[in-house]
Amino acid sequence: MDIRIRRANVKDAAVVVEFNSLIAEETEHRSLDQKILRRGVTAILKNPAKGLYFVAEIGGEIAGQLMITYEWSDWRNGTFWWIQSVYVRKEFRQQGIFRALYEHVEHLVRKRKDVCGLRLYVERHNERAQSTYEKMGMRRTIYEMFEKDFVLG
Repeated sequence: MDIRIRRANVKDAAVVVEFNSLIAEETEHRSLDQKILRRGVTAILKNPAKGLYFVAEIGGEIAGQLMITYEWSDWRNGTFWWIQSVYVRKEFRQQGIFRALYEHVEHLVRKRKDVCGLRLYVERHNERAQSTYEKMGMRRTIYEMFEKDFVLG
């Protein structure tokens, strides 16, 4: 199977919106406001300073996605790339789609001097994803995550 990884563009917005809706339903049993989601996806696709989406294609069909956002680390004088919005269509799961996306991003990071590492967060009970991330060489941190969400609550 030939997996092609590329940076997403505005023409991919509908698929990215669909995938993000599916992520929210699968992981948090949440329905997202489609207008807000569409504006958010379009904003990042138009402005790489906000982040980047990468998509995996098989035979011209988008099979998966991964988004990168940024966090400055004063301790490291560098930027962490945060992996977010990971989604692989159900019919393409367990076929190396995430691995291809991850390896593409890791390759990009290793060529840059300003990026100090990769981070992501995962649902506490998503053992399959946790196992996958560990197989990719990522390790658990000592941190727990807290938030105050002013949009979704």
